[in-house]
Amino acid sequence: MAAQIYHIAGWSSCNFHKKAVNVASTLSVLFPSKLKVVNHQFSSREEYRLWLIDNGFRKKFSDTRAHTHTASPFAWLAKQDGDKQLSPDPANIKSFVGGCDDTINFFRDFCSPKAVDTSNLAAMKDDGHTSDHGYTYDLVVIGGGSGGLASSKEAASLGANVAVLDFVKPSPAGSKWGLGGTCVNVGCIPKKLMHNAAIIKESSQADASPFGVSLDTSKDHSWETMRENIQNHIKSLNFNYRVNLREKNVTYLNKLGCFKDAHTLEVTDKKGKKSEITSSRFIIAVGGRPTDLDCEGGELAISSDDIFSLKKNPGKVLCVGASYISLECAGFLAGLGHDTTIAVRSILLRGFDRQCADKIGHYMESHGVKLKKKVVPKKLEKVDGDRIQVTFSDDSTDIYDTVLVAIGRTADTAKLGLDAVNVKSMQNNGKIPTTDEQTTCPNIYAIGDVMEGCPELTPVAIQAGVALSRRLFGGSNKSMDYQNICTTVFTPIEYGTVGLSEEDAIEKYGESNLEVYHKEFLPLEWSLTESRSVHKAFTKVIVDKSNEKVLGIHFLGPNAGEVMQGYGTAMKKGITFTDLAETVGIHPTSAEEIVTLSVTKSSGEDAAAGGC
Repeated sequence: MAAQIYHIAGWSSCNFHKKAVNVASTLSVLFPSKLKVVNHQFSSREEYRLWLIDNGFRKKFSDTRAHTHTASPFAWLAKQDGDKQLSPDPANIKSFVGGCDDTINFFRDFCSPKAVDTSNLAAMKDDGHTSDHGYTYDLVVIGGGSGGLASSKEAASLGANVAVLDFVKPSPAGSKWGLGGTCVNVGCIPKKLMHNAAIIKESSQADASPFGVSLDTSKDHSWETMRENIQNHIKSLNFNYRVNLREKNVTYLNKLGCFKDAHTLEVTDKKGKKSEITSSRFIIAVGGRPTDLDCEGGELAISSDDIFSLKKNPGKVLCVGASYISLECAGFLAGLGHDTTIAVRSILLRGFDRQCADKIGHYMESHGVKLKKKVVPKKLEKVDGDRIQVTFSDDSTDIYDTVLVAIGRTADTAKLGLDAVNVKSMQNNGKIPTTDEQTTCPNIYAIGDVMEGCPELTPVAIQAGVALSRRLFGGSNKSMDYQNICTTVFTPIEYGTVGLSEEDAIEKYGESNLEVYHKEFLPLEWSLTESRSVHKAFTKVIVDKSNEKVLGIHFLGPNAGEVMQGYGTAMKKGITFTDLAETVGIHPTSAEEIVTLSVTKSSGEDAAAGGC
């Protein structure tokens, strides 16, 4: 193992600096093959603070603890020897250690025998990157979505010369948008806002009177007003992203990229002008696009790329598909008063817990969403002007104002030129297989929805992008952990989950080795409203009998995302059912129902909750 290079900076008369240097130097004499110490000594406190704070050396670290460190000493690890100047190459920084106490603790740990945990270390191949590579950029990120922006800014903060390519190809229906990717433009952000609009409408109609609030609900919902306000909000976010890139010293290129070789992209601007750029490394973060409806007249359908900017009221709507995107769109459309039908080929929410998915289906049907089951469209045709007649696989027909297809997503890799760099992609969905985000071409990486096996979630892409940039330019070797990631489906009754579904837990551990705790309950805020009180919220926790480890947590009810987020941390830390049961709940909340579970499925007892 190569020697660790330990840097200590401070001013000459500082006793803490002297102590840290003495400890480090002594150990470097005892272990010369394992430790080298570089002492950066300043003549005065003022000179030290000028270098550390005013000249911004502490900001070159990815560890945010370094950004607020003001005391002496300031210690860090370097990747290689030979960096003795007072303004070291940021590319040679490995990690921040801290001050005097941190140094003592570091060397106490250095001298202690211990087993090395390599379970979360990335197994990356050498990609050939050197500080004198000679290319235009250290890193080019292809795709300006959540993951691409996060990885580019992190790499730039670590001293890399970075560019981001982002070019939005219009949807088949002609929709286009600005910087920020799917989430901000045609995904999470407008979806949640429209979901909230439906909640507000339902609450004003159903809840206001029982709670003694008088509201005029005679006016219809204005799709145009909602759409305009949401689009204005999105445009403000687009602008902020561009400003943020400039502030972080990331070059923004509104161009479409295609690989010519492992270090060269041919890029095309909006006028069709072509040029070339070169880089030592690339990150592919192009995400995906909605899969088209493959039937006669399928081009008449719109997708989630279009619905949030749709200028006209969508009217009577058919949502094709049983994905979470389809159910979420159907949910807010029905909540806003639109006649809404979902065409379901097989089952709702494939991949999610079946019991919870079925409860969502029943709840949505009771809220006016029609489920047309075991059918797919086989023909779409224009009738009565702009209306669309749909013929289904069972030969039934119906006429709609809008047909929204949400049957899955395909990675946007078809025109990236992957063959030129020997990067493989999946035939069925265009996604790229990786090992620790590294593709079959070592200097080309992939993050987010474009990566095979990656959960299609914005926070996953962001965290994976940041972790990858820290490995590439910050000396980190930590891999991204894709296990136990929280998610929420924003259907009319929200569904938050983390960990395994009951079906996946049975498949992995065996049904006899599991205990499932469950409960139906009435959220307090529903209790005064007759139309709501006929429904129940639901939660369940799946537990490994052998060690009481919690394998999955599921929650159906109000504010499911807010409820579930904290349990994600608990799952990461290996929470047991006893830990849950010994947690004091917050009363009166729906979240406390999770920590007061006591009825198991195996007992056969009634899962309905009682009391307050």
